[in-house]
Amino acid sequence: MSRGPLDIVRRVKSLGQLRRAGALDVVRIDADGLLIASARERLVDVAFDGRRIWSFWLHRDGEQRDDGVLVAWPKPLRPFLDGTTEVTLTDPGTGAVLHTETVQLGEGGSRIAVVNPAGRPLSLDKSLKLVETFDTRDAAHVEPLLDAIDEVLGALRRVGLDPFLAYGTALGAIRDGGLIGHDSDADLGYVSTHDHPVDAIRESFRIQRALTDMGYRVTRYSAIGLKVHVLESDGLDRGLDVFGGFMRDGVLYLMGEIAVPFRKDWIFPLGTASLEGREFPVPANADKFLTATYGPGWRTPDPAYKFTTPASTIERFNGWFRGMRTGRAGWHGYHKRTAHQKQTVSAVAHEVAERHPDLATYVDIGCGRGADVAFFADRGTRAIGLDFQPFAYEAEAQRRADDPLVSFQLFNLLELRHVLAVSAWVARTPAPRAVGCVHVIERLGRRGRLNMLRSARMMLAGTTGTLHLQFLSDKGRDGYARRTGARKPLDPAIVAAEVAESGGRILEQVREPVSTDAGSSQVCRMIIDFDA
Repeated sequence: MSRGPLDIVRRVKSLGQLRRAGALDVVRIDADGLLIASARERLVDVAFDGRRIWSFWLHRDGEQRDDGVLVAWPKPLRPFLDGTTEVTLTDPGTGAVLHTETVQLGEGGSRIAVVNPAGRPLSLDKSLKLVETFDTRDAAHVEPLLDAIDEVLGALRRVGLDPFLAYGTALGAIRDGGLIGHDSDADLGYVSTHDHPVDAIRESFRIQRALTDMGYRVTRYSAIGLKVHVLESDGLDRGLDVFGGFMRDGVLYLMGEIAVPFRKDWIFPLGTASLEGREFPVPANADKFLTATYGPGWRTPDPAYKFTTPASTIERFNGWFRGMRTGRAGWHGYHKRTAHQKQTVSAVAHEVAERHPDLATYVDIGCGRGADVAFFADRGTRAIGLDFQPFAYEAEAQRRADDPLVSFQLFNLLELRHVLAVSAWVARTPAPRAVGCVHVIERLGRRGRLNMLRSARMMLAGTTGTLHLQFLSDKGRDGYARRTGARKPLDPAIVAAEVAESGGRILEQVREPVSTDAGSSQVCRMIIDFDA
């Protein structure tokens, strides 16, 4: 249909009014981020060359400056910011364009491409992790995910559960009838028939054993939280999170974020919702469930949503199910960042081998990538690597899968059940035994250090073995702290006092620089026994 001049004027005028009413006053976009002059809070989508990359709340995520609010580029995104791109800012709720500008970042001459090594597009999720979000996957790629959801729901039913879609997957199905474009994974949940956390934990381990017997690879990340791995038909190893929960005294506890007053008939009997054209189970009262999860504003899309879990819920879930995971993400980042570095055997391992030629078992607390474990196994000594970041030792564990001298074990010094159970297991291994702990205690607080000493004492009980510590005592200008993951130095006097408090005694203590360079960092090594 043709338009006359008046139609065109009206159309331009209405668009101009929209832009004036809602446009962002962008001062500049440069290597630091986006500087925006705005007096009110705004939710903003950021797209590069037409593809969404990131979302933020202006004041929540920005820093107030004299000339506006600076929203810095998230750290995971910065390595890609070298080239030219058209930056488009939009309102996620209305789709209105708030600003568009072609910018040059860095010195690169090509278009900025935020992709993985295989060339697949990446975006930042709500946790600011670069992932393949659903808005980059077409229908052919979504079908395998839906098949995986259906398969895992069926497997959970076969082990006696009544599972349903949870969190973002439930939100997308109930609100939109499909997967949320800025989401990247699938979430499932179940509510146990048990009403005590111990019984819910026992049930979860039974579920894991049953799923493993069915042939599924299962990763556990809490006492009632699992990830079930399914190899999709497109070759992608898809991990579906399964959040366990239970009802007690009128409160729904669902792993992740939920501890709210609730009624059982708001969950059962389960209803259904359509997800990309397929029907899947959801809690009976969708509004009550999503309000408990995302608050009363769950109907309004928020790609920058952040959970604000009450401290009381976090503390309760930590005590019941999670233990303490403090630092796990940091160690994951450290091992990922240093994966290309050549592994070296520690001075502690060489010292133990020299002092104890008849050693039967060596235990490495905080084994990292397993260099010291491999060193002792190659010498014919049984070696046990303990670490609370399985990503670190995974590759070495796979290489040594058929080596009877090597064992790797998840071990969390902030979780008493790990300290007691694993230490008791080690105490039954052949003696003489020695324990090494290299650049771990700097990253621990007092409770973690005392647990390490308790663990070593249990492991060495009944033997003349010793604990060999190495930690950063002085941080120099040589980057040693970053290379080792130590971060901050620890006063040897503090360690000595805690050794005495734990019933140990320091047989030897030395402090030495790590190099002859000026400004070298300094480490402290201690040999400790508990044979008093």
